[in-house]
Amino acid sequence: MISWLRSHHEQSTRPQAEGMKESKRKLGLLPDVYAACRLANDVPVPDWATRGPFSSITRTAHELSVVCPEAGVPEGVKKEGGWKVLMVQGPLDFSLTGVLASLTGPLAREGISVFALSTYDTDYLLVKKEQLEKAVQVLRVDGYDVEKACRDCAEGAGTLP
Repeated sequence: MISWLRSHHEQSTRPQAEGMKESKRKLGLLPDVYAACRLANDVPVPDWATRGPFSSITRTAHELSVVCPEAGVPEGVKKEGGWKVLMVQGPLDFSLTGVLASLTGPLAREGISVFALSTYDTDYLLVKKEQLEKAVQVLRVDGYDVEKACRDCAEGAGTLP
């Protein structure tokens, strides 16, 4: 299916990250399995939310959203678990356009759901662990170098096909 997809979509029809060099089209797999958690908007950030090599905290008028290693989330916290994290190796310049579109477009065409996060330096894609192998295949076909180890992570990495 993936080879059919590539042969039927010309380069010009695929979203491209405008100004992103081929050498920057690299992704690394972060260690651990992650969870996206929802807490009340007025609670303080819990200590467990900031442990591990990657976490993201976002507060809105409606919620406190936490992404962190699933193993550290206490019982009773509303969560969606089972996410693996792919990091776009950066840093990426703020003037780049289409970075997330170039990643999510091919995955969407293959029916792979993602949860995207961005930081000052780069972008992250969370993919359900059951879909990781397929997601990696799709991204590789689309020209991304997906590395088994994340060069910017402190400890270890996940296992890629």
